[in-house]
Amino acid sequence: MGNVKTYNDLIVWQKAMQLVTEIYLITRKLPKEETYGLSSQIRRSCVSVPSNIAEGFGRNSTNDYVRFLQIANGSLYELQTQLKICSNLKYLSNQIYNKIYEQSREIERMLSSLIRKLSTK
Repeated sequence: MGNVKTYNDLIVWQKAMQLVTEIYLITRKLPKEETYGLSSQIRRSCVSVPSNIAEGFGRNSTNDYVRFLQIANGSLYELQTQLKICSNLKYLSNQIYNKIYEQSREIERMLSSLIRKLSTK
């Protein structure tokens, strides 16, 4: 994995952190009645992505690392589903939904690639 000394060096972690920031800004604009509903769930699943990448990185075994990356991927699928629900409810414009969805797909591809690399070691 090249010059990766800490999880901070992982591009996928950096992109996941950017996504968290954007998600927090977006969820502030959701209807107030969603504060403890969708907003909370979206934030939780989103925060789970970089958190699991970091936690997996800190593990001493490749199998553990892969497992945490798979959990991060699962959280990403959860996030994508919750965003689609927001889009269906017209809480998000198509433009914002598409932008965030594409960011999440990029992270998904990067996670899959990292999982494949680690699994073949």
